[in-house]
Amino acid sequence: MIRVKICGITRLEDALAAADAGVDAIGLVFVKASRRFLAPEAAATICRALPPFVSRVGLFMDADPDWVERCLAEARLDWLQFHGKESAAYCAGFGRPWIKAIAMADAEQSWRSHANADALLLDSHASGELGGTGKSFDWNRIPKLDRPWILAGGLNPDNVAEACRLLRPDAVDLSSGVEIQPGIKDVKLINRFMENIRHG
Repeated sequence: MIRVKICGITRLEDALAAADAGVDAIGLVFVKASRRFLAPEAAATICRALPPFVSRVGLFMDADPDWVERCLAEARLDWLQFHGKESAAYCAGFGRPWIKAIAMADAEQSWRSHANADALLLDSHASGELGGTGKSFDWNRIPKLDRPWILAGGLNPDNVAEACRLLRPDAVDLSSGVEIQPGIKDVKLINRFMENIRHG
């Protein structure tokens, strides 16, 4: 079964709807420049309400270590996801499993410099940018990877079944594909996405 993370959760009702639909993880964006930014206190409220076995993933980009530690402590995050120029040593220094986002809009993939990442996330953004754009990338450019990997970038209920059938990722990650507007999810789209993952 391909695992699913819905990222950019900003509301408790959306987190609970995602959990009810059967997602494996929710993503919380702790990058202040993002339209989906969530303060640690608000994230903590959401995380406390989640049922068991729904993982809490915190997304960061070139953050001060103190900020990461604060978000970890308040939201009790299970995983960390890094989108910036963080070194492997930095990413591994917080005592949590971690995901490194690879900017597939760039000509050079940098995944080999993160050989100790617990998972790699291939997304359509360029270096120094966040995901959640709703744009996909050329799937033919996906390299052979020697570790678990996550497909992101432009996924939605209409294309996820084909993506999973063709590429067989270990997990998929989406945000805008189930949104009404940035940070506001649509329950019907979430449910349709999960249905297509299961039966597509």
